[in-house]
Amino acid sequence: MSLDETKAAILSDLRASFGELKCVGSERLVRLGISMTQLHVMHLLERHGEIAMSRLAEMLDVSDSAATGLIDRIEERGFVERIRVPEDRRVVLVRITPIGLQMLEDVERSRTELIGHALDQLDPSQIEGIATATAALRVALLASHSDPMSGVQHSHQPQREGLTP
Repeated sequence: MSLDETKAAILSDLRASFGELKCVGSERLVRLGISMTQLHVMHLLERHGEIAMSRLAEMLDVSDSAATGLIDRIEERGFVERIRVPEDRRVVLVRITPIGLQMLEDVERSRTELIGHALDQLDPSQIEGIATATAALRVALLASHSDPMSGVQHSHQPQREGLTP
């Protein structure tokens, strides 16, 4: 197999693996009435803290009214809350609630358990190889993401535990 074919196989396997991880917990999310878009919003709030509604709409590349509707549905379930800025009542911030954080932790725990069960099926040498390869891949991704030529600067530290999307 050529290097390009090997890279293509790795990308295919990674996409399939990440797709499977995305699905973990989705049944629970559906029961809670949470869409993948709403989950994405909660991850953004977890990562960035309080975000102004207008900024959230920009980040999602949607209109302010679409972002408001999205937040309405998540807020109804108690996963996020709106806060008015006393100095400027026109500014509305959104933040994730403790209940929302707990839901994200539950989803992450399910994903971690799935990975743990998969690793339990491998022999120690395979696990060592995966550990070495994933660490090298993470370093390369961080370097690529922080590349000044790409115009994108990596602004947060990598997480050692879990697989936050």
